[in-house]
Amino acid sequence: MSKIELLAPAGSFESLMAAIHAGADAVYFGVAQLNMRAKSINSFRIDDLEEIGTICRAHRVKTCLTLNTVMYDYDMQLIRTILNEVKKHGINAVIASDFAVIEMCRSMNIPLHISTQANVSNVEAARFFAPFSDVIVLARELTLQQVKAITAAIEREDIRGVSGHRLRIEIFAHGALCMAVSGKCYLSLHEQNASANRGACTQNCRRPYKVIDMETGNELEIDNEYIMSPKDLCTIDILDQVADSGASIIKIEGRGKSADYVYTVTSCYREALQALEDGTYDEPKVKDWMSRLEKVYNRGYWEGYYLGRKLGEWTKNPGSAATERKVYIGKSTNFFSKINVAQFEIETGKLKAGDKLLVMGRNFGVHELSFDDVRVNGVEAHEAKRGDMLTFQMGYKTTVTDKLYKLVPTQDA
Repeated sequence: MSKIELLAPAGSFESLMAAIHAGADAVYFGVAQLNMRAKSINSFRIDDLEEIGTICRAHRVKTCLTLNTVMYDYDMQLIRTILNEVKKHGINAVIASDFAVIEMCRSMNIPLHISTQANVSNVEAARFFAPFSDVIVLARELTLQQVKAITAAIEREDIRGVSGHRLRIEIFAHGALCMAVSGKCYLSLHEQNASANRGACTQNCRRPYKVIDMETGNELEIDNEYIMSPKDLCTIDILDQVADSGASIIKIEGRGKSADYVYTVTSCYREALQALEDGTYDEPKVKDWMSRLEKVYNRGYWEGYYLGRKLGEWTKNPGSAATERKVYIGKSTNFFSKINVAQFEIETGKLKAGDKLLVMGRNFGVHELSFDDVRVNGVEAHEAKRGDMLTFQMGYKTTVTDKLYKLVPTQDA
């Protein structure tokens, strides 16, 4: 089996570091308003590109910038500004579907990945984009058989990308799915004048709906009121079949998700890919990975359209079905660098022996520990309350923006 590259999302510096420490080969992210997660409160700024590039090069992780929204004439100057910064700071590639961006990348000699927004669903479309790109992100509605047919044709016909290397195929392996083909949804624009194709989706599809016959006024009986909200894609239990499809890169969705989500999902898929390479991929490991994946944000899981399903599998509840929740406890107040000890103040809630804790921070992503590993006001203790100071060993420097959470079962949150 050829080595498969793992591409993880980064919507913040916390998520970026989480992806790196979890074993991502590459990360993708957006800046300004020209990306499909522009509405996210954690969106990077253009000024962050230099630091992102520096961090990722230090960890030998590749970087991909998304410019995958619909583009208008008034966006052209901003696009040029962003691409100049991409080239200046050594970002490895741009992910795009708009032909203006594609042409600018070609003229500036910037490596390009064709976004899933281009809805590439056949080898002829891949052949069309090959003179512009080395990587094609296929439409998410394809089956693995269709993916394999495309990768086999690329190999058989020796279709080469713009660099002269054989064209590579990327597919989504995990994360949220859209009810619209390749995410080209207009519900949000129609209902609230906020275009999903400009990164401002208001998640209309995630709401409950009633279906009423307009002629009779009768409400139709349906199994689920969330009729446009698909469950999240998860392929970790069919990753051997995904690998057999010939895809060179698998992608995790989640630029709008928190760092703990990024760390957990990325680390599970890294372990699973390694197990495939080692020949140790088996059912007990899959069960363990699934148990861990169920602890972070999800709407329930299914394998998407990869195994040939014609209709989606829909979530039955609003929001997350995660089996574990983060409860905010406190903030960082100091770091004693000579002894590598972090100090956090409890601002709300209580802690007791055995509690699972999670620290999220800009310099390291996520760090899990137990209450049993901390000292309360400088001494060992069995409980802590608001106003108490917690100290514990940390391998990375904390900052005043870092947060401390307690991890609890969902039913206890």
